[in-house]
Amino acid sequence: MNVRDSEICTHAFEDHQAHHGAMIPPIYQTSLFTFPDLETFSHSQLKEREHFVYSRGLNPTVKLLEDKLAALERGEHCKAFASGMGAISATLMTLLGQGDHVLLVNQTYGPTVELLEHLRGFGIEYHTTAGGMDEIERALRPETRLIYIESPSSMLMQVADLRGIAELARERGILTAIDNTWATPLFQKPLTLGIDLAIHTLSKYLGGHSDVVGGAVVGPHALIDRIFERGHQLLGATLSPHNAFLVLRGLRTLPIRMQQHQANALRVIDYLERQPEVARIHHPSRLSGDAQRLARHQLSGYAGLLSLELAAPDYARIARFIDSLRIFKIGVSWGGYESLAISPLRPDGSGVPLIRLAVGLEDSELLLEDLQRGFNAIRT
Repeated sequence: MNVRDSEICTHAFEDHQAHHGAMIPPIYQTSLFTFPDLETFSHSQLKEREHFVYSRGLNPTVKLLEDKLAALERGEHCKAFASGMGAISATLMTLLGQGDHVLLVNQTYGPTVELLEHLRGFGIEYHTTAGGMDEIERALRPETRLIYIESPSSMLMQVADLRGIAELARERGILTAIDNTWATPLFQKPLTLGIDLAIHTLSKYLGGHSDVVGGAVVGPHALIDRIFERGHQLLGATLSPHNAFLVLRGLRTLPIRMQQHQANALRVIDYLERQPEVARIHHPSRLSGDAQRLARHQLSGYAGLLSLELAAPDYARIARFIDSLRIFKIGVSWGGYESLAISPLRPDGSGVPLIRLAVGLEDSELLLEDLQRGFNAIRT
């Protein structure tokens, strides 16, 4: 499909005249669809993944979203889910079986690791590497079935060599999947680099308003068809038509929002680099050497999620900084209008001594003033 991303986000696949000229696609808030005769019903039920029978399978509002996401990722097909973990769980539990091994590349979303830890009880093994291609190749086993990547990752913003991993995996008959939530399909298209599956949490930038939870997986028709038949239909994490409508609404402004997230984040990073209390900043725009060249090759833009390390980072100091902020709210997730700040460090000293900032869409001057408030709090 030779259509610009901006058109996919706004008008592609939408037939306004089929809905009385309505500009906004309707919400098909129905659990079932009826048929003119039994023969039509019988044929449709046999191919529920191709026909509207019951909204646990296909629904017109959800399908419109799936068509747009597939096109944005340059994939053949997409399946949407009730949450990002719904998409991840369906993918892993469809593709993996007893005796299989999964290699995680880069820091991975915590619940994904928890799921794999649970699957150890079913004979599925995993381990993690944050190294380069040599280390990844050494970590592979004869029973490795899947390489699962986060790039950039959502805490340390690590970048992996997607094309290199895809080529290595294909040579060995191993599937590859990536959590592409940080970059969105606008700033990174892993399938064009050879990755098999791209997974998204729709709750973040794609939804964009902190009012919807959803997930999606995009890839070749054959793989998505398997995930639909097993992981989607049998686990039942179905995206509701109303939530699909909310993500469709979010897509209409996604190109504009991502440009502003990028502009605000880069201005915040420039400010942070001048603060003596900041020891290190984690963001793909600030990589160097081979990692920088890789990021520039794979990413066409930068999202607003970053993390930083304070000099002498103890829990009390990090808490004092975050608690002093007024514009940056304390909360999980990211990708909405609002700016957020959290730390994975715990009062007992466990965890990583980072401050993660989700830079939102507020006036950048307000954000810089707020961060100054945080630094003033740890200087006294």
